[in-house]
Amino acid sequence: MPRILLIDDDAALRRALRIALTKSGHEVAEAADGREGVAAFTRRTADLVVTDLIMPEFEGVETIRSLRRLDAGVPIIAISGGGRGSPEGYLRVAAHLGANRVIEKPFEIDTLRDAIADLLGLRDEVSPA
Repeated sequence: MPRILLIDDDAALRRALRIALTKSGHEVAEAADGREGVAAFTRRTADLVVTDLIMPEFEGVETIRSLRRLDAGVPIIAISGGGRGSPEGYLRVAAHLGANRVIEKPFEIDTLRDAIADLLGLRDEVSPA
């Protein structure tokens, strides 16, 4: 069961994503900001990290840099609605700093599931019609 670390300051979004990803067969750990997320990753690594970019205290860009220092190979998905600026700008910076995928909020859960499956090399088995 792949372990995903979900970092986002929006508790309702974290809960919704945790529920959806757990139903998809993933173990999900949560963190409310980047500092908490990096500490959680240090205690127990994850197979993949999903991080918001705009968070108080310790933003996603700092989080990505810290995670890359700890584990250069961990797949990272950056998500953002943009905050004061456009989400495209923040997401471009995240990709430049090492996010493997970037997803603009709001997004469909299937978009996130597909990105996770691609990055972890997972494929849904297709049953014959």
